[in-house]
Amino acid sequence: MNEGKNAPLARYRVWDLTTRLIHWSLVLLVLMQFGTAEWGWLSMRWHFYFGYAILVLVGVRVLWGIVGSDASRFAHFVRGPRTVAAYMRGTLWRHFGHPVSHNPLGALSVLALLVLLAVQGISGLFASDDIDTFGPLSGRVSNATVRLMTRIHGINQKLLLGLITLHIAAVLLHALVRREEHLITAMITGCKRLARDPQLRFVGIGGALLLAAALAFLLWAVLRWGQAVAAY
Repeated sequence: MNEGKNAPLARYRVWDLTTRLIHWSLVLLVLMQFGTAEWGWLSMRWHFYFGYAILVLVGVRVLWGIVGSDASRFAHFVRGPRTVAAYMRGTLWRHFGHPVSHNPLGALSVLALLVLLAVQGISGLFASDDIDTFGPLSGRVSNATVRLMTRIHGINQKLLLGLITLHIAAVLLHALVRREEHLITAMITGCKRLARDPQLRFVGIGGALLLAAALAFLLWAVLRWGQAVAAY
């Protein structure tokens, strides 16, 4: 859904609290993940804790993209190749207008980030540095699988950092070149300037908390199963 470029704009609520909390929590957790792994901010134990939290939040965001508030649902903002191409042409000529939630190109970025975060978290469960850091599930798989997962973990980290850089650049492009309302502000307040009320349906945070609790319990059970090999 898009609005005409020259229509008068007003502020309307778009992003629910759940989506905003997940977004900024992932920003902080990814930063702490990199800080613990590359800069020695905290022990590697915390690196794993942050990774577990990322896996839970990514799981919640995926499920929220199916059952959550309208603007957070994938069906609301994920579009096909033709729409993405049309948006890219509109970006060059500044004719596309104001998307209600994510624009078609930004939607692909969201999906890619979720996939890369999931791959990073899952591969980390099996990865090892062959010295003193071993993923909690590394004892359940072969040495060849551990080596493969460790390699994937390293390669995916570079892809993730590259995509994050592109994501930040796109936000700056919209703010400085297209002269749109700053997207960071919108993700903080939950409101965007639009030509008309999008009449979105919002779902309370209670459902998201239940999803987070269920996924956290599932991850805990998997980790317990993985660590039980140490008892033998």
